[in-house]
Amino acid sequence: MLGQYLGFAAILAVAVAAAFGATFLPESAIPYLGLLPLALGLKAAWQVWKNHRIGESDEAIAREGGPSSLEVASVTFANGGDNIGVYVPVFTTAGIGGMSVYAIVFLLLVAVWCFAGKFFATRPVIAKALARWGHILLPVVLIAIGLLILVEGGAFGL
Repeated sequence: MLGQYLGFAAILAVAVAAAFGATFLPESAIPYLGLLPLALGLKAAWQVWKNHRIGESDEAIAREGGPSSLEVASVTFANGGDNIGVYVPVFTTAGIGGMSVYAIVFLLLVAVWCFAGKFFATRPVIAKALARWGHILLPVVLIAIGLLILVEGGAFGL
């Protein structure tokens, strides 16, 4: 949850700053945020491959825990380029009061999203699948998100 909040707070900070005219990132740089989840996914895939080669079992790998808060924050922020693109015009027209209401509602909904994720992940069938395949699924999802951001944003002329 901490990683989700850190990443989303960064998205809100950039959107608010851009709404006030102090854009931190040029629009052309947003697609390159896809490099963050791509790099994290490749790192996670390397760990899975390395652990598999030395003979660690799926259960031992699953017990290592999930991604760190900073990894989650990085992926959240990298995947938030489209959010920034939508929030900036809305925040620009909403004024400070409206922007504050939007930010509070968004931050509350992050908690709803996290609790929904925890709810589904603790269902026996889903939890069993995550315990068995989560260490493989995480790198695949991160790499896919990174590539999607890069391709849809036209990074590197893709």
